[in-house]
This record gives sequence, C-alpha cells and structure tokens, in this order.
Amino acid sequence: MGSINTNVYATQPTRFTLFMRTFLPWQLWRFICINLKMMQLIGREKHLHK
Repeated sequence: MGSINTNVYATQPTRFTLFMRTFLPWQLWRFICINLKMMQLIGREKHLHK
C-alpha cells in the first residue's frame, strides 16, 4: 500500500490577487459579466423548450 502525503499545501496568493479580490469595481464587473452569461444560458434554454 502507498502512503498518503499529508504535507500538501496551498500556494500563497500574490499581492495582485489579493488586491483584485478586494477591489470593489472589479468585483462589480465580474458580477455583471457572470449574471449576463447566466441570462444568456437561461434565455437559450427557454427558447429551446418553446
């Protein structure tokens, strides 16, 4: 049997990554983009089921 490596670690996010996670205009932009994509998908589904 093989042993399980318990020394797995997550990398530290860069300063830029941390900045983007807390930068409100970027978060709002991503929120809008994701919602538009969802609306497109839902619209396609409704169109297919008519």
